[in-house]
This record gives sequence, structure tokens and C-alpha cells, in this order.
Amino acid sequence: MSDELCFASATHTSARIRRKALSPVELAEALLERIDRHNERVNAFAHLAGDLALDMAKQAEKEVMTGTSLGPLHGVPVTIKDLHELEGQPFEQGSRCRAGTVSATDSPVAARLKAAGAVILGKTTTSEFGWCGVSRSPLTGITHNPWKHGFNAGASSAGAGTAAAAGFGSLHQGSDGAGSIRMPSHFCGVLGFKPTWGLVPHIPVRNNDQVSHVGPIVRTVADAALFLNATAGPHPYDHTGLMARTSDFLADLEVDVRDLKVAFSADLGHARVDPEVAALVDAAVRVFESFDCAVEAVDPSWGPDGPEIGRFFWAVHESPLAEHLEQWEAEMDPGLVACIRAGCGHSAETYLAMRARKLAYVEQMHRFMAEWDLLLTPSVSVAAFPADRLQPSHWAQHPWDWLSWSEFCYPFNLAGLPAASVPCGFTSEGLPVGMQIVGRRAADHLVLRAAATFERAQPWADRRPTL
Repeated sequence: MSDELCFASATHTSARIRRKALSPVELAEALLERIDRHNERVNAFAHLAGDLALDMAKQAEKEVMTGTSLGPLHGVPVTIKDLHELEGQPFEQGSRCRAGTVSATDSPVAARLKAAGAVILGKTTTSEFGWCGVSRSPLTGITHNPWKHGFNAGASSAGAGTAAAAGFGSLHQGSDGAGSIRMPSHFCGVLGFKPTWGLVPHIPVRNNDQVSHVGPIVRTVADAALFLNATAGPHPYDHTGLMARTSDFLADLEVDVRDLKVAFSADLGHARVDPEVAALVDAAVRVFESFDCAVEAVDPSWGPDGPEIGRFFWAVHESPLAEHLEQWEAEMDPGLVACIRAGCGHSAETYLAMRARKLAYVEQMHRFMAEWDLLLTPSVSVAAFPADRLQPSHWAQHPWDWLSWSEFCYPFNLAGLPAASVPCGFTSEGLPVGMQIVGRRAADHLVLRAAATFERAQPWADRRPTL
């Protein structure tokens, strides 16, 4: 029974806690027991805060019993990615450069989750400074895919994706600068939602030209909506955020989307995709046709411009980490070191010229999206592969370029568009695959409703890895 509790949705456990039918302490203890049994195999946690979780759960239970006004996540456990601060807890960002660092404050998302009544389980693993799409770091080692030990769990929110799939709670905070919510969700067989840029505040504002999005990795669409209801909205310290929250994200999720104009691009006009992934996504797209949506295959004209733009900015925006090389290079991820060096030395003129290309590229994307309600693509070009590699063995090798197999993710960071990765099947080796659903700017609620429609047609939440 305790394992069933560990896999229960946040909407379910929250409702039971409010009815006094479930103790927050019982829930936290069940999760900590499961994590104790299985985390050594998957390595989802950079720092497990068991004592903090139990203290918070006891306080949450006291408030339930005394009739205190309860927040929307009261007593529900969550995790925080170790690229985001949590007061009094380690903040090491997957790097030996940061070992021993402790946060003095909460990030906005952690503060809002606490204010909503959530119980914090700990910090999940990340690649070094969140630089790559593979689930390893020099500090914490490999975070293993729950579906196949030793395989990639995907990107800098890998710990969150692994925790969601492994039954280490229902709500996991991720962030996404080039796919780091959607890639772990694809590889681990769970749901990841990257909101419109600026919907969930991010402090300090990142010096990477407005590509970092904060959002949930979960097992159900309703849980993603619950997370957003608790965290979305303007913040006085984030001058880049949206000035208003667009909706109640839980509203009308039970209503199927119909009669939408849906674009489907199998390759964005340029991307390589492994055949099994392509076949599973193609079949998943047909689900929307069954809801009377007009689905049309497209090759967007802007697609082939993405690789050069994406790689330039990824390397350039890693170049400030060069300050660590003199002291720490030998203990850093060699791929990150190569990426940093590739990004160094560009002139201001080169940067501004490329930025002009980027802005034109983004405008083309927004003009394209104005013609469609949704765009569907694969989430990632490949299924999980060994996590000691940057690229699958059957792909071209490169000292740092992992973007080659993730061409579907970073364009929607550059454009700031909402995008979800929804599980859509398994390869012949039993590895999960995701389909990406992209919406227009601020159409987060529509993307969630589309994901919920697909979830009812092709349920995934009951599929669990055997750890």
C-alpha cells in the first residue's frame, strides 16, 4: 500500500489530506522509505532532506487538525532541482567548484511551493551547472534512467524526471534552458511542462538571453496544473516576468480539445530522428485527428536555421564559466570545458549579428504559430542511451555538441513558447518516448488541455519501471 501512496497523484493526496483521510506524516514517511530502498540504484537526489521533510509534514498535519487555512499543496511532498536555492540546504549545482555551498535564501519557486503548503523532500541532481542533456555530473555521478540502469535520464532536470518515474513523490520542480524539462520527461516516461517564458519567476534573472523556464515534471497533467497554480505569476524581483497569470490551470482540463488547427512536423525540416521514435510519435499524432482536429504535416521554413543559432548561443552563454577553468578544469566535465572554450573569444559585433539572426528566427516562429493552435513534434530524436556518452553510438560524435539529438527542444526556448512532453509509447527495448505539444505564447492552458485530452486517450500514469 505504501508504494501505491508513493505513486498517487498530488491532486489525489491533496484532497485526502484536506478530508483528514491521509496524514502528511504518513505520506512523507512512505516516500522517504521508498527513496531509502531505491535511490541508491537511480541516484535522483543530490541532497535528501529527510529531517526537514518530516518536520514540515508534522507542521502540516498539526495545521490540518487545528483547522488552519490550508494552501493548495498542503502536506504534498515536492523536490527542488539543485540549480535553484532552498534555504539552509546545499546548493552545489552538480559541480565540485560549488561543493559545500549552502543557500541563504529560497528561490521564488521554492518559496511559493512552501507558501502553498508543500513539504520539501530535498534537492534533485543536475548536470554540471545544467550544461548538457545527459544525466551525469562530476559531483554526483550518473543519475540512472529508471527504465534501464546506466542509461541517460536526460538533461539538467534528470533527477526530477527520475524521481517522478521512480515513485519518489508526485511533484518535481525542473527548469529548461534548451530542453531540460522535456528531455527527462521523454527519457523517463513522465509529463514535463515548460511554461511560457516568464510565467514562473526565475531569480536571479539568468544571463542567457531569456531562455530559462521553470516548470513541473510530474506523472499527470492535473498535477502540472496544480504546480503552476501555486507558482505562476509576477514577482517583484523578476523584471522579465509576465505581469499576470493567464488562468486557473486546472479549469476545464476534463474537456477534450476539438476542432483545432494542428501542425505536425516530424523533423522541423532538418532534424534526424531514429525510426522507432518517429513511428511512435506519428501514431500519437493521429489521436488528435480522432478529436476532429485538422492535422497537417508541415516543414516550417524557419526550422533549418535553428542548429547554427542554437549552438552559437549555447556555447557563448556557457563561456562565463571560464572563470573556473584555471583552478577546476581537471575536475570539471570535459564536455563542459570544450563547450566553454568554443564559446570564448567572440567579438561583440559577432554576438550582436547572431542575436539579430536569432530575433528574426524567433519572429518567424511566432508568425508561424499564429496560423496554428498547436504544433506537434517528437520531444527528442532518440530514446535513452548509455549515460557515459554525450551522443548515442550510432550518431556523429562531438566533444560537446549534444544538441544534435535534441533539435526539437531549444527552438521553443529561444521563442519562449509553452511546450509539453507527453509519454506516447515505448521502443522495442522498453524505453519511453515522448511527443511534444507546443502552443502560442501564453497559450499554456490550451497546451495543458491538449495534453490532458491525449492522456485520456492514451493513458500513461500507470506504467511504472521495475527498479
